[in-house]
Amino acid sequence: MNINGLQKLTLLDYPGRVACTVFLAGCNMRCPWCHNSEFIEQDAEVVMTDDKLIKFLKGRTGILDGVAITGGEPLFRRDLPELLKRIKDLGYSIKLDTNGSFPDRLKDITDAGLVDYIAMDIKNDPPRYGITVGFPGEYDLTAIKKSIRIIMESGIDYEFRTTVVKELHDEDSFRGIGELIKGAGKYFLQCFVDRDTVIYSGLSAPSKEDLERYAKVMKDYVESVDIRGVE
Repeated sequence: MNINGLQKLTLLDYPGRVACTVFLAGCNMRCPWCHNSEFIEQDAEVVMTDDKLIKFLKGRTGILDGVAITGGEPLFRRDLPELLKRIKDLGYSIKLDTNGSFPDRLKDITDAGLVDYIAMDIKNDPPRYGITVGFPGEYDLTAIKKSIRIIMESGIDYEFRTTVVKELHDEDSFRGIGELIKGAGKYFLQCFVDRDTVIYSGLSAPSKEDLERYAKVMKDYVESVDIRGVE
């Protein structure tokens, strides 16, 4: 498998772990606010092979204790389970980031015990899901809802999260999101940060007050709610 990016050390991407972050290119969504737009297309630059990644991880045993797998959309890669197994065989804990579009592949991975933590992005409420993932119009949420159920019933540690963009979200967004993940254990609102790698310009961050107001809405639906990216 080709690896398209590697952050050799992170204390942020995997809660409670000293980890590295592996980036896999290829995604079925085109979120206008995406920070990792360089990893959307499958033909993104390759930085190493999976064999070189495994060699790197072998050399970090005792220094790192976790590997965060992100993208793109990691489950876009059909050969992902083989990579996860090789990493698990080295004794590492694995966190998987996903947009929830491939529930059957997600189920196979959770059933096989190949991940220890799952972070799923919940993009918006159902009426605005399409525009938030780059496909304006009605968006079929069947796969998204199935992935939510799989994660909540898996017994694996998890979080749901939303990157909050001023132009895309309001209080109704979070009432709709709340209904999608009602009864979940952990939910994070992540404040959008504009960067050169964002797909579309002109988007902006919500205010701290708005984030706090949205978090209050979510507390009616989720056990633990927190905000990231705000001092």
